Amino acid sequence: MDIPMTCHQLTPRTVFFTSLLLLSSLTLRGSLIAQDQLKVNSRDGFPTESFQVSCEGTYPHHLQGVCIGGTSIYWSFTTTLVKTDQQGKLLKKIPVANHHGDLCFRDGKIYVAVNLGKFNDPNGNADSWVYVYDAESLDELARHETQEVFHGAGGIGHHNGHFYVVGGLPDSLGENYVYEYDDQFHFVKKHVIASGHTHLGIQTATFAHDRWWFGCYGSPAITLVTDADFQMKGRHELNCSLGIEGLADGRLLVASGRCDKEKGCSGKLQPARPSESKGFQIQE
Repeated sequence: MDIPMTCHQLTPRTVFFTSLLLLSSLTLRGSLIAQDQLKVNSRDGFPTESFQVSCEGTYPHHLQGVCIGGTSIYWSFTTTLVKTDQQGKLLKKIPVANHHGDLCFRDGKIYVAVNLGKFNDPNGNADSWVYVYDAESLDELARHETQEVFHGAGGIGHHNGHFYVVGGLPDSLGENYVYEYDDQFHFVKKHVIASGHTHLGIQTATFAHDRWWFGCYGSPAITLVTDADFQMKGRHELNCSLGIEGLADGRLLVASGRCDKEKGCSGKLQPARPSESKGFQIQE
């Protein structure tokens, strides 16, 4: 018959493997707790530490803007509207008219600034619109004329129930313009930003953390920051001209992209923290 082993009869080998098993169990438990804590702290579904989201696929034209809606990310690649999950996995894409610019999410719909005419023409000749898509299916729902956007609609943001459209700028002008519309896209007001000249105007716009963020092209690229009334708070040599979006935890998502003549154009997102003195800092 088997004789039970008492504590003083445990061999060194048994003690070693028992300790190893206990240590492995504690390590696994700690890892699971850390993962659970990460999920709790990710109010938008994104990790709290540094991360990167690469949009699956490549596209004929470059990235114009991004927005977040629910658990999805929406990417505007000029002639392709793309929907991915929060890891960048492709869920749906559709061809769209050239030029689809920056976009925003509101109440289950995607709103995209569209110009079918010329950009940056001192005499106008733009053909500015906002196209509306269902966020779930990407089916087109409506088109709203925004012809007040004289130099071409290129970006859009939403704040306090109204939409704000930005766009192109001729070389001769030393200020930027924001065109305000109500929720039915009736024109409300043209706002002036005393920003100085920015190359080709403003490309991207979002209202986040009590201020407006505007991305502009240039060498170097420029980020404009204003208060809710478009009074300047900062002009920074930072690039968010391919997309910027706010997160509920106080951070921003900043887009970047590359184009290759043979492979096409790609896009990615990284988190950033707002900074009063520097505009924002990419979270490394």
